[in-house]
Amino acid sequence: MLGGRLEECGTDPVTGFYRDGCCQTGPEDLGNHTVCAVVTAEFLAHQQAAGNDLVTARPEYGFTGLRPGDRWCVCAARWLEACEAGAAPPVVLAATHVRALDVIPLDALRRHAVDVPADPSELL
Repeated sequence: MLGGRLEECGTDPVTGFYRDGCCQTGPEDLGNHTVCAVVTAEFLAHQQAAGNDLVTARPEYGFTGLRPGDRWCVCAARWLEACEAGAAPPVVLAATHVRALDVIPLDALRRHAVDVPADPSELL
């Protein structure tokens, strides 16, 4: 996104379409999981209400469920929906893939760009 090497988004839990900690994408990633978001309680509630349950653990898929403060590669369209509803989580631009721009205007991402706080509980 920023013109350099794509930074890691998160490994606890391990995120990314390829579960490599990065918001890499490829032709098989139909959801465009390219936005490195620092999820908030508001975003998780919004997604759950929209039918995208990111909170409930799904051990059969190795998914432990997300909590506020986790970094997660979010589908660009889902992030944009949340943004339009006033529930967009912060975005780590250096860990967001440029393909997010296929769906989201750069200005919207920049408005929500943050450095991750040392204490993610600040996002509760």
